[in-house]
Amino acid sequence: MPKMKTHKGAKGRVKVTARGKVMAMRPGKRHLNYKKSGKKIRQKGKKFVLFEGEARKFKILLPYAGR
Repeated sequence: MPKMKTHKGAKGRVKVTARGKVMAMRPGKRHLNYKKSGKKIRQKGKKFVLFEGEARKFKILLPYAGR
């Protein structure tokens, strides 16, 4: 059976924890930050757990991530 390929776009966007949770960064922190408050920028620096349906889709794209 051939090797399963990892989706490179998904690999850069999410991280799968040892327990199988899919973590992603919050959007909206890349540019145009001069008009955002420091509080908003700090809040967007944290990771968050994706919902179950979205996580399922990412796990298909990342066959060798921790499950």
